[in-house]
Amino acid sequence: MSLPSGRYLPGLFPCLAIGAAAVWLSGWIPIGSVAIAIVLGIALGNLARPGVRFEPGIVISEKHLLSVAIALMGLNMDFSILRSLGLRSLLLVMAGVMVTICAALVFGSLMRLNRRFAWLLGIGNGVCGSSAIAATEQIIGADKEEVGLSVAIVNGLGTLGIFLLPLLAHTLLRLTDLEAGLVIGNTLQAVGQVVAAGFSVSEAAGQTATIIKMSRILMLFPLVFILLLAFANRKREGAGAKSNRPRMPLFIVGFVLFSLVPTFGLLPGAWVAALKILSHDALIVAMAGIGLRITLDSILRQGRSALAAGSLVFVVQILFSTLMVRLFF
Repeated sequence: MSLPSGRYLPGLFPCLAIGAAAVWLSGWIPIGSVAIAIVLGIALGNLARPGVRFEPGIVISEKHLLSVAIALMGLNMDFSILRSLGLRSLLLVMAGVMVTICAALVFGSLMRLNRRFAWLLGIGNGVCGSSAIAATEQIIGADKEEVGLSVAIVNGLGTLGIFLLPLLAHTLLRLTDLEAGLVIGNTLQAVGQVVAAGFSVSEAAGQTATIIKMSRILMLFPLVFILLLAFANRKREGAGAKSNRPRMPLFIVGFVLFSLVPTFGLLPGAWVAALKILSHDALIVAMAGIGLRITLDSILRQGRSALAAGSLVFVVQILFSTLMVRLFF
């Protein structure tokens, strides 16, 4: 079945243009292209609100391209990396994710933030930043403003952490290279941030941080299924249903199937690399589409409290990881 492409092109074009601009800008400023895309989308969408003719293409970007990106994210789930971790390191990662999400829910409640937003903040900080937010926002039922704000805050804090954590590791905390790598890998949100911060400390710290970070990404796999069950049960209770089984979104099925590829080596490495690039690019364009539909007023209403909650969660992450590393490593 062919799509009436003329209907979608007006909305797709600005999303693609914003995505390309975000990729270019990410080479000049230390913020991920995904975060830049959503910020540019918000700015453009509020300076000149897209008309009705742009809607079909923007919806294609923010929904369908996002689903493709999430499905292909499974290619990052190489479970063979778990062989590189000892039991203590694995427990550190699992505990770090749980503590981060719990901290986000607590601080979100104290600051009267929407619970869906608090979940996104915890998942983004605890697991793998924008990718984790994108993979779970539909399960949680978050709206586009909550997604945009959480992506911006999580990436902003992670960018700050690139410079802050190596400084803390050397001066205030006086961590060894191993300890610094463990703390950085268990705290920063994106792989690029972890690599930049870890290798600025030392080669050993960078390698340790990267392995810990990749193991955190693997936590997205069980987390997705826990959220599917938890939020499906909540929806059934709210609707008074008794026996409806939770529906598995198609993109999660794709995510699971693609996760088998790197673990069992089902595709050539060049294919996997190309599909990972496609996933990342699709995510950038999807975030541009989400940004175009976000009104600035909705962000400003809760922006200050949201940033405060995110900052407190980040502090808890650093303190928890440092304490655990000092006690058990």
